[in-house]
Amino acid sequence: MTEWRKSSRSGSTANSDCVEVAALPGAVGIRDSKSPDGPRFVLPPSAAREFLTRIKRGDLDVA
Repeated sequence: MTEWRKSSRSGSTANSDCVEVAALPGAVGIRDSKSPDGPRFVLPPSAAREFLTRIKRGDLDVA
């Protein structure tokens, strides 16, 4: 069974919107906590690092 965990930067309430991640064999899984059975990203570790770097930099912000 895959163990998903919430970001440490997520809100503390049970209903907060956040992203969950999972360590997979040779990959990183990313999903929306509001929709655990919905779509998921599965990325190689290098792509997951780049994705998170771009998010932190604000490159993917929507106006």
